[in-house]
Amino acid sequence: MAKFSDVIKAEIEECLNNAREEFKRVEHQIYVSLKYTRTVDVLQNIISRMIDGYDCIIEALLKYAKEKKLLENIPETPREKGELLQKTFPEDQKIVDNIELYFLLRKISRSNPQRENEYRRHVTLRTIIDGREEIVNIDIISNYFHYIQEFLQYVEEMMKNA
Repeated sequence: MAKFSDVIKAEIEECLNNAREEFKRVEHQIYVSLKYTRTVDVLQNIISRMIDGYDCIIEALLKYAKEKKLLENIPETPREKGELLQKTFPEDQKIVDNIELYFLLRKISRSNPQRENEYRRHVTLRTIIDGREEIVNIDIISNYFHYIQEFLQYVEEMMKNA
C-alpha cells in the first residue's frame, strides 16, 4: 500500500482540525451557553455546528477514500457525499451510523420545531421527521456530542494508520 502524499495528508489534517474546532464550540455551547440560557435557539445552533463538524469529517473521509482509490471523485452535495461514504464503507458500522445521525441532524435543522420548556432544565425541541417525532433536549444533544466525539477519534485513528 502506497503512503499518502504530503498534500493529501495536509488536506485531511486540516479537515480534522476544523472538525475539532467546531466540536470545541459545540462543547462550550452545551456546557456553558445551554446551561445558562436554556433555549431552543441554542439547541438549533448546536445542531448547526454539529453538522458543520460532520461536514469536515466527511470531507476528510472522502479524501482518504479517493487517495486509497476506493472512489473516483468527490460529489458536491452533502446528501451525495454521505451516501457515497455509506456505499464505500458498508462494512464499517461506525461510519454508516454516524452518516445516519448526520442526515437526521440535517433534517432537524431544516424542520420547523415546537419549543417546550424554554428557560428551564428540560428545554426541548420537538419536530416530526419522516413521520416520526424527534425530540432533542439537553441530555440527547449531550449524547449526540459524545457519540460524534468518539467518531472523530475513530476517524483520526483511521487516518494515522493510513
